[in-house]
Amino acid sequence: MRYKLLGKSGLRVSELCLGTMTFGEDWGWGASKEESRKIFDRYAEAGGNFIDTAVNYTNGTSEEFVGEFIAAERERFVVATKYSLTLRESDPNAGGNHRKNMVQAVETSLKRLKTEYIDLYYLHMWDSTTPVEEVMRGLDDLVRMGKVLYAGISDTPAWVVSQANMLADLRGWSRFVALQIPYSLADRAPERELFPMAKSTDIAVLTWGVLEGGELTGKYNQPTDEPTRSKSASEKSLFLAEELRKVAQEMGSTPAQAAINWARQQQHKSQIIPVLGARSERQMQENLACLEYELSEEHLQRLEQASPIDLGFPRSFLESSHVKNLVFGKTYNLLDHHRAAR
Repeated sequence: MRYKLLGKSGLRVSELCLGTMTFGEDWGWGASKEESRKIFDRYAEAGGNFIDTAVNYTNGTSEEFVGEFIAAERERFVVATKYSLTLRESDPNAGGNHRKNMVQAVETSLKRLKTEYIDLYYLHMWDSTTPVEEVMRGLDDLVRMGKVLYAGISDTPAWVVSQANMLADLRGWSRFVALQIPYSLADRAPERELFPMAKSTDIAVLTWGVLEGGELTGKYNQPTDEPTRSKSASEKSLFLAEELRKVAQEMGSTPAQAAINWARQQQHKSQIIPVLGARSERQMQENLACLEYELSEEHLQRLEQASPIDLGFPRSFLESSHVKNLVFGKTYNLLDHHRAAR
């Protein structure tokens, strides 16, 4: 396991993050406490120090398990949790990005985690109703109180993240150092706006759904009795799982490891840290084994060609040869541009 600086901060986090949405059986498909402990131990033994949870995961069981598992070495682990999703469906203020829910949720998480502070506190999903000033000042207050060390944001448009960080920088408030979003070989949408924004503003990108809920592991390409969160895989995922199987066979690995490494090796697009979840110790061991090798350039290109992305307007327009000629004339290829997106 190697380590990365978390965005524009000095915090050192492992190159793979442990996702704990599977900790607890409250939702019908997670891991028992005993199995969750085994998953956690395998990750920690491999050198992992970055744990991801949320106030609503498995109705609070995830945070409770994490709190118990880290208790003996609290200082070693970087614990991230999230607020925003409702905890009481009939209460209009039991969810959202606003300060009241923020304060209620952080106190709930601190109690469950049995800790005095949260290393990284995410806004979980943008609610499109709370003023960005309220969010950033509220998070900064938590940092100044010592209840939170760093702020992050998840599942939010690029323009909102940019606006929030510019406001924080201008007012001397704590900025977002991490962005959590879905990203996989089957879902490359973040490459359009979110990755370039994160790279240009030095925000680490934590990617969830790297295996598309298991669809890219190949288990849906054959009958299985294994409990799953979805009833069937898409045709696209089935096709990509087969392509990953072929690459994995050539590399002497598994499709899951190939899928993780494809995402892990996109560092030229942004600083990427995959969030890996598992429902068993065996799955976690398999996922961690991705660190033992890397995909070749030829394999990376084959997989990208199997799942092409249309960057859309304005990127496809601005990056076209026609527009480059309109702007630069015949000099574009003579320009060494160190900030250029790749």
